[in-house]
Amino acid sequence: MSDRRSGGGFRPSGPREMHKAKCADCGQETEVPFLPDPDRPVYCRECYQSHKPSKPNRY
Repeated sequence: MSDRRSGGGFRPSGPREMHKAKCADCGQETEVPFLPDPDRPVYCRECYQSHKPSKPNRY
């Protein structure tokens, strides 16, 4: 048997590497935990709230 756990994602220890970006809505300088793709918009925390996808309701 292996000592590896299944089903979990890899989460490195320590601080995340942050990358500077400019919000596509308000133009504010922000930082994101991923390397921004120039072909996709990046939003600051406040603007992201109005753009985040809605979750489907589950019954």
